[in-house]
Formats: sequence, structure tokens, C-alpha cells
Amino acid sequence: MRVSLFITCYNDTLFPDTGKAVVRVLERLGHTVDFPAGQTCCGQMHYNTGYQADAMPLLERFVEQFRNSEAVVVPSSSCVAMMRDHYPIMAAQIASQGKHPQLVREVEALLPRVFEFSEFLTQRLGLEDVGAYFPHRVTYHASCHGLRNLHLGDGPQKLLRAVRGIDLVEISGLEQCCGFGGTFAVKNAEVSSAMLAEKTTAILNTKAEVCTACDNSCLMHIQGALHRQRTGVRTLSLAEILASDEGAQA
Repeated sequence: MRVSLFITCYNDTLFPDTGKAVVRVLERLGHTVDFPAGQTCCGQMHYNTGYQADAMPLLERFVEQFRNSEAVVVPSSSCVAMMRDHYPIMAAQIASQGKHPQLVREVEALLPRVFEFSEFLTQRLGLEDVGAYFPHRVTYHASCHGLRNLHLGDGPQKLLRAVRGIDLVEISGLEQCCGFGGTFAVKNAEVSSAMLAEKTTAILNTKAEVCTACDNSCLMHIQGALHRQRTGVRTLSLAEILASDEGAQA
């Protein structure tokens, strides 16, 4: 299968190794990965902070770049949730203004081919074992968008359990938010910090070496607290764990 990677602006800017890891996993599985160079942002940051008019061209750009893709893989639950929850509404708004009248149909045709990375592996390809090797004690944080919007369920954990050498330890309060929530962490800093403290305590109680998740936004928030406490626990995206193998540095 030819798979198109939508890296997301967040990963492209701050966590490029995640995108590289997605490519390694998909190519290991025999797929061809392309990267439309004109891609930008899904528009989530604009849309969620009240700049909805500025998000509209980003929707149009996304459709322009990926309309012919066989499948689009996105290493971010929050970006895929943005697309599924808001793109149909945004497309209808654009069409109601007499602009891009075919956009509603194009969005309807494209969205069923857009997948969060772990979702693509487990639900589209029907896989659990992707040939990974990661001999470390790991715990998994379920990000809110993946858990509540995309309903990923235990798909990410199934992928992790199939990793050779891993010691996967379940965290208490798995469904509890880490407190990031994009601008929520800025606008509601005290509440966010309290939620983060509970999450990091739960992580430390597992004695894990690594905390993983499907979203690097959550992991950045968590890593900040773990680093400030000098815990020695590191964070790593799910894609990077799945890309690791016996010949790679773990």
C-alpha cells in the first residue's frame, strides 16, 4: 500500500524522530510512504483558540495535498480528532459562502482514509506484532483525544504487548488526563499542574524507565515534570518504540 504521512506541525517542529519512526515501521511492513511537501497544519490550534477563519485555508490545503492518497497516517490523536470532529462542519461553512462547493464531498471522501498511527496498524492493517524489540520497563499514557474522541481502546497496548523484550506495566488512572490540553495548561496553570502531579506520581509508581503515548503533546508536558523532579524517567512516542528493533539503539 502507498501511505501518505501527515507529520503534523507539532511533530515536524519539535519531534521529527517520531515521523522518521513511523516511516521505519511502515516500510518494515512492506508499505511505500510518501510525504506531500506542501502540507502544513491541520488548523487545530487556530480553531480551538477562536481563529476559526484562519483554520479554513488549512483544511483546504490538507484536502489539496492528500485527496489522492490511498491512506493518510497521522502520529497524533488530537489532529485526527480535529479532522473528524470539525472538518465536515468547516467544509459546510466554506460551501455555504459560495466558496469551494465541492469541498464537502471531498472531505467526506477523504476522512475515512485518514488514520492515527496506532489505529492504522491495528484497525486498518489488523496487526499487533510489527517486529519491534525494546527491552525496557514501559508504561502507557492514554491521551484524551485518542481515548475519548477516536476510541482507540486498547489498540496501543496490544501493539506494546507484542514488542519483544518489553516489560509493560499498566499505570493507575489510565483514563485520567495529564493536564496538558493545549492552551488549557497556560490558561488554567494551577489546575493543569495538579493534574500533572497526579499523573507523574502514577508513572513513578510503576517503576517504569519509559512513559509512552500516541501524542507527543502529552509526553512533552509529562517529560517537563519528570525532568524537573530529576526522576531519570524518559518519555518516548509509541512510534519510536515500535520502530526499535534488535539492530537499533534502544
